[in-house]
Amino acid sequence: MSDFTYELHDDGVAVITWDVPGKSMNVLTREAFDLVEGFVDQALADDAVKGIVITSGKDSFAGGMDLNVLGSIREEAGDNPAEALFNFTMNGHRILRKIERAGMDDKTNKGGKPIACALPGLSAGIGTEIALACHHRVMADTSKGRIGLPEILVGLFPGAGGTTRYSRMVGAMAAAPVLLEGKMLAPAKAKAAQLVDEVVAPEELLSSAKAWILGATDADIVKPWDVKDWKMPGGAPYHPQGFMTFVGASAMINGKTKGVYPAAKALLSAIYEGAMVPFDTALKIEARHFTSILMNPTSSAMIRSLFINKEALEKGANRPAVDDQKVSKVGVLGAGMMGAGIAYVSASAGIEVVLIDQDQDAADRGKSYSEGILDKGISRKRVTEEKKAEVLGRITATTDYEALKGCDLIVEAVFEDVGVKAEITKKVEAVVGDDCIFATNTSTLPITELAKASARPEQFIGIHFFSPVDKMLLVEIIKGAATGDRAVAKALDYVRQIRKTPIVVNDARFFYANRCIIPYINEGLRMIGEGVTPALIDNAAQLLGFPVGPLQLVDETSVDLGVKIAKATREAMGDDYPDGAVDDVLFWMADQGRMGRKANAGFYAYDDAGKRTGLWEGLGEKYAEAETQPDLGEVQNRLMMAQVLEAVRALEEGVLEDIREGDVGAILGWGFAPWSGGPFSWLDMIGAARAVEICETLAEHGPRFATPKLLADMAASGETFYERFADAKAA
Repeated sequence: MSDFTYELHDDGVAVITWDVPGKSMNVLTREAFDLVEGFVDQALADDAVKGIVITSGKDSFAGGMDLNVLGSIREEAGDNPAEALFNFTMNGHRILRKIERAGMDDKTNKGGKPIACALPGLSAGIGTEIALACHHRVMADTSKGRIGLPEILVGLFPGAGGTTRYSRMVGAMAAAPVLLEGKMLAPAKAKAAQLVDEVVAPEELLSSAKAWILGATDADIVKPWDVKDWKMPGGAPYHPQGFMTFVGASAMINGKTKGVYPAAKALLSAIYEGAMVPFDTALKIEARHFTSILMNPTSSAMIRSLFINKEALEKGANRPAVDDQKVSKVGVLGAGMMGAGIAYVSASAGIEVVLIDQDQDAADRGKSYSEGILDKGISRKRVTEEKKAEVLGRITATTDYEALKGCDLIVEAVFEDVGVKAEITKKVEAVVGDDCIFATNTSTLPITELAKASARPEQFIGIHFFSPVDKMLLVEIIKGAATGDRAVAKALDYVRQIRKTPIVVNDARFFYANRCIIPYINEGLRMIGEGVTPALIDNAAQLLGFPVGPLQLVDETSVDLGVKIAKATREAMGDDYPDGAVDDVLFWMADQGRMGRKANAGFYAYDDAGKRTGLWEGLGEKYAEAETQPDLGEVQNRLMMAQVLEAVRALEEGVLEDIREGDVGAILGWGFAPWSGGPFSWLDMIGAARAVEICETLAEHGPRFATPKLLADMAASGETFYERFADAKAA
């Protein structure tokens, strides 16, 4: 069976159906694209064919290009990968341009055959670019239907004509949300944005596309840019209105990306330069910018981490070889914010949920959290009343532990106290069956220690959710010393059921994510105590591509939480505790009652509506700014290496077993500079030798910047992490 099939119907419409065998979603390969061209040629040459419909045999249209194709082209090209990638891109332009021109005469724009695209559901990337090349787009009106060009989210931009076509269709400003933010639009919004022309009931999809074809005229199939005297909507760059548009777009891109995402700049350049030349030349300009991004190490790193590695982890790359452990009934202990979020994502995934708290009002409030999210979805027309009732019907809010009978997984999310968790563990295990897996949701407490309260430590595991649970994509699974394979498999299968990305790590203080993010926060606080300008600290972080600086992050997570973690860590480490200078700043803030955003007072000042108004002036009164400030590079190196070196140590100590999990976990867990592909990808990008040099320049700041032996060894050998750990376990 092939990825595309061709069938000529009795009404004279040729239907080209995309249906990749053995895949839940269509992705485009090189061979399949050639097949499409052959079918288009066949239809255009056949006098019996009145027009063509390109559609899908699945309930979605396309998930995009198989990004492994780009890597294989680079590898096959030898010494000149840029030329190979450019030629590949231009060949794609040629095929889509053939669809667009559809056999019409170049001078008269007559004699072509209408081509429509019938989209049964989701369409992304190259799927949408194929649709844009067609003359008419019809989309099925379904709740899961979405269409867009999300390439920017993996460090690319639409390079198969999507950038040039869509910006010429609607103008640069209107195209920005789709091209620069990667937004995927529901059918009605897609029509308003001109990504589709018609939205119809699913059962009318093919017939509507055919009806348009059979009624289309020569004028209906000529694209605006192929008509003489066409002008770009909103104005071209040399037009007064267009000039202001591009000035504004440039400022917007630099404001949002801080200059660390080259794809966004290349995309705007392709639109700007392309708008001043004929369409076919614009496609060549787009191809050149696209090739430059493909050759940029940031795109390779982002594709590897956010597409290839993320997908591998979600498919169970590190799952133990045990039977299917799909969860049918989960018990959630604790109906606070975390427990309520866990209950919601579980019920939304079709899992029966028992939500328990110590009093019924608390349990009911936990269930109402789900109701609030669903009501918001209804107001945005993303959720139906039926769906709301279905999800809420799966959640039983109660104080009765007997309701846990029949659960195959327990997720305990009670107060972060060893004694409280031990008591809960014993109460639950007295009720549930012998096969039930017990998971504790904790961000700091050692799993091996907590498992001592369990009669079945091999069935005890840590599952660390990030807050807010319904929005955060990562879940960290922690193996205790006695945790068995079935518990790991159960946790992995559950995380995949609730459509999150899992990483699996071994038990150690702060596990992996917090182990790396806490030093980032602490480094910022240390610099405050040293007299470094607060604005320099947070802006340096954002210029590295971090979503927020360390000071703002403390405000968002709360100062009192930091105090609590610091006290617990100091108690556990005793004389080895290294962060006294950090505590001086943090504890002083707590003494001032400045607990962060939740108190409308933290390192930042806030107005009555909770909006940040700037850094708090009192900070400078307590910690005077030093007369001589460090340069930007030094501040950035301290913030970056504080995290990266902990990631290396976690790998060195066996806490982290797979660098893929280290990279994906860093980006999804705390927003580690996504452009870099994660800490290990970033080290590969700059080279281990350069990383060692940076460590040496930071040595004066303390032993936390000492070079890990693993990093030193790699600098000596000239290896990269993805070379050394390239076996099946850590590809």
